[in-house]
Amino acid sequence: MRIFDPHIHMTSRTTDDYEAMHAAGVRAVVEPAFWLGQPRTSPASFRDYFDALLGWEPFRAAQYGIAHHCTIALNPKEANDPRCTPVLAELPRYLVKDRVVAVGEIGYDSMTPAEDTALAAQLQLAADHGLPALVHTPHRDKLAGLRRTLDVVRESALPTDRVLVDHLNETTVKEAKDSGAWLGFSVYPDTKMDEARMVALLREYGPEKVLVNSAADWGRSDPLKTRKVGDLMLEEGFGEDDVDRVLWRNPVAFYGLSGRLDLDVTATAPTHEGNSVLRGAPATEPLPTGA
Repeated sequence: MRIFDPHIHMTSRTTDDYEAMHAAGVRAVVEPAFWLGQPRTSPASFRDYFDALLGWEPFRAAQYGIAHHCTIALNPKEANDPRCTPVLAELPRYLVKDRVVAVGEIGYDSMTPAEDTALAAQLQLAADHGLPALVHTPHRDKLAGLRRTLDVVRESALPTDRVLVDHLNETTVKEAKDSGAWLGFSVYPDTKMDEARMVALLREYGPEKVLVNSAADWGRSDPLKTRKVGDLMLEEGFGEDDVDRVLWRNPVAFYGLSGRLDLDVTATAPTHEGNSVLRGAPATEPLPTGA
């Protein structure tokens, strides 16, 4: 089973997760820019973070045979903080980078006027740079949030079929599908979707334009949820072709709209800017007695 996790925040995961993901069949990931829990206080902290998404994380993923791409944006939550919004003017320098395959995560958190402004501006940036967009739908009042999101998308220069609407569930999937957008589902241990609900929706709506992700981050989450969905699909009678479509070909097709997707993992140098994923030297001799 080959797996492409189209939404996972590896910055907050360990190298052990990369190793476990590869063993489970994960060969590619997209890491969307998001908030970090601790509020940022200036655009400079975004710049360092974006640079890590384009440098350190692809290096770290390659150590474990995983192709890493990212999406770049001012996320919805921090769009409400005037200390953060100046980063919008700096996004174009990052949106031309090779491993940036979409503008994202953009969308709504609390559905404020500031979020309206940031969403519209970044949809325009996506259109200007020939990139698709990854849109975060709010975790509260989801149907109203989806409708407001789709209204802004339809008013933008970016076609709806170049938009991935994420964090969908049973209350939002039908309207999202009817819009012509790509459909994203985050599978979590306790919140959002679980494997059984995801497989039930696949049975009802089919696998076309559906992307399943773990959205794993620093909270309670599981970077192997994509594999668990695939396993349950097979147990519930889906064929291997359907599993491959949902877990591989659909993410490849969506992010391939950027023209920048490169799924070949090449050998990397031992270090990235002098840093390694290793800590200390491997033990080659037993410690002296009594040490």
